[in-house]
Amino acid sequence: MLRDLIISKVRIKILQTFLYQPQELFYVRQLVRATGEEINAVRRELLRMEKAGMVQKETRGNRLYYWFNQNHPLFGDLLSLINKTIGLGKAIIENKTKIGKIKFAVLSGRFARRLPTREGGVDLLMVGEVNMPKLVEIVKIEEEKQEREINYSVMSKQEFEFRKKRRDPFLLGILTSSRLMLIGDEEELASRTDV
Repeated sequence: MLRDLIISKVRIKILQTFLYQPQELFYVRQLVRATGEEINAVRRELLRMEKAGMVQKETRGNRLYYWFNQNHPLFGDLLSLINKTIGLGKAIIENKTKIGKIKFAVLSGRFARRLPTREGGVDLLMVGEVNMPKLVEIVKIEEEKQEREINYSVMSKQEFEFRKKRRDPFLLGILTSSRLMLIGDEEELASRTDV
């Protein structure tokens, strides 16, 4: 399966396009514009990815639309990788030291899939000593790109541990939902919660 995964820069760009917006369908010319690659190279990669079961296609009108197969065994892993290499995840990882001493940075699985945030939920959880002006700047840039509000919560390590021990419903909602770790260890994040 790994041989089917990432063998060219064109495939990487196509994966980034599909998985940054996993709910969207794309026709070939859209993918050519999004990737900046030649149309024949894009078509070749789509054919290879289709044979590997990574993409699906459907004709609508006179256009052939493609999307990433969310039932592919590597969908979740690829979604995580892509969200760490572009968008908000990339910005947080690249600016980690400017943001502060971060223990955990977690994106919700719904945010990674570009689904609406559940009521009372968050798209991003940051735990540690956070430079709020820098975090706000990074979040605002991504909000403009995505044309949507990003809900985030920031906690100190002490507040996080206190709320985790008290089984705070807000925090338990985050810990029991799908999530993508940007910074920190997932086992340590969820340990000692009896979740």
